[in-house]
Amino acid sequence: MSDDRWTTGKLLRDKTIIVTGCSSGIGKETARLVKQLGGDVIGIDINKTEDHVDELYIADMSDRRTIKALIMALPTRIDGIANIAGLPPTASAEKVILVNLVGLKFFTENMIPKLNDNASIVNLASLAGFGWEQAVHSIKASEHLEFEDVAQFARDHRITNEEGRSYFFTKEALVVWTMQQRWAWRNRGIRMNAVSPGPVDTPILKDFLETLGARAEEDARVMDRAGLPEDIAPVVAFLLSDMTSWIRGTNVPVDGGMSSYLHCKKNQL
Repeated sequence: MSDDRWTTGKLLRDKTIIVTGCSSGIGKETARLVKQLGGDVIGIDINKTEDHVDELYIADMSDRRTIKALIMALPTRIDGIANIAGLPPTASAEKVILVNLVGLKFFTENMIPKLNDNASIVNLASLAGFGWEQAVHSIKASEHLEFEDVAQFARDHRITNEEGRSYFFTKEALVVWTMQQRWAWRNRGIRMNAVSPGPVDTPILKDFLETLGARAEEDARVMDRAGLPEDIAPVVAFLLSDMTSWIRGTNVPVDGGMSSYLHCKKNQL
């Protein structure tokens, strides 16, 4: 179907949206779509890009001082944040936790004063967060995790890269954090939701296949295909729009039916 179905009415007309991880994959496609839908894009990435951004800020989202400087440099009157930057489990466990969880939370919480009323925050979680109920103890322990304590936290909770555990944990914790923030800024109309893709054909897909091994092979047998960034970005854009003001603290699976399969399998349905 033509992309024209998304342009009617310019869903994000005159909105200023921050997209982290804008240089590749889902972040790049989200930036492109926001522009197509009438919005302005402030891109944040550790890599330089000129694609689909009106302003670009280079930043390491694992470093507290860098994030603080970034926040000070960013303009006010922001209408939305798409938190898409992330690392695969081939990076060190400490780095994965810093970028995918601690840095993301720190950036978002400190950006609230710069957001317009009725702004939308969309976190890119993952199908990897599906089993968060089994990690409640570690998730609770991470609620107020500081940058300098991440390495010790990973050791204490045995969060390593074995079978991608570091990545799975960060996405589990991100799903829970999103739910917990359902009404955090309700007095200003600011809402937070998450999108959980299944396996998506991006530059880091090979990293997941390398790390997950047998688990990835099972997914490949069950699914008809890997997702594409073009499958995910429209859902992110929809949640950034004014059409979703009463969707709060929700995790939306965009995974080709994989989470439904897992629910049915788990409950022998």
